[in-house]
Amino acid sequence: MKRKIISIDEKKCNGCELCVNACHEGAIELINGKARLVSDEYCDGLGDCLPACPTDAIKIIEREAEEYNEEAVEKRMVEMKENKEVAKAMPCGCPGTMAKMIKRENSKADDKKISVKEDNRGAETKNVSELRQWPVQIKLINPKSSFLENADLLIAADCTAYAYADFHKDFIKNHITMIGCPKLDDNEYYKEKLTEILRNNNIRSIKVVRMSVPCCTGIVNSVKRAMLESNVIVPYSEVIIDTDGSILE
Repeated sequence: MKRKIISIDEKKCNGCELCVNACHEGAIELINGKARLVSDEYCDGLGDCLPACPTDAIKIIEREAEEYNEEAVEKRMVEMKENKEVAKAMPCGCPGTMAKMIKRENSKADDKKISVKEDNRGAETKNVSELRQWPVQIKLINPKSSFLENADLLIAADCTAYAYADFHKDFIKNHITMIGCPKLDDNEYYKEKLTEILRNNNIRSIKVVRMSVPCCTGIVNSVKRAMLESNVIVPYSEVIIDTDGSILE
């Protein structure tokens, strides 16, 4: 639909963040030092952010855009509030712990790719990221993050993504991803965090991907114990990656 919506001139933006604070819908974020519209559906087009901008970098235009979604905005505001609480609880208050969904275009092709270079052999391509949310570390994920509701979870030992070449396409795609190291981290903590996630969200399934090394069984045990302790048993599958990158099971 064609409607009024904000437009931000990044060349004029000085990164002051005043528009971010002025937007009551959370439609604007500071990314790489510049204000950006996160999603069309978060912007109501009323322009509360305009007076806050000292460099006149924001204006109202009319273009094809997603319809303003009040329900999505309400969910985002709840999520942003949770993020602030989590960040305050972290020793460093790191903004990198803030939860967010990452929109991906639906593709019928299993091998969704983009062209990156062209030479006499034709177009070379690389795989596109399939990651759907942030953060991914089990330690940093808030058990009440909205992206966990109705999620198909991928719980992976972090070495698996380095060992298996098509990890995004074959495992991350269409999943909410949680990673950790069962050798270096506390598996009891994993169990407790996963128990809370299962109790607070409607989890549809869990896929565990681990390495063939013995210490990786810790992440499997954490998941299974969490299901038993929460009394929430969901469809479960497990994949074992060998150190040479091949799939064993």
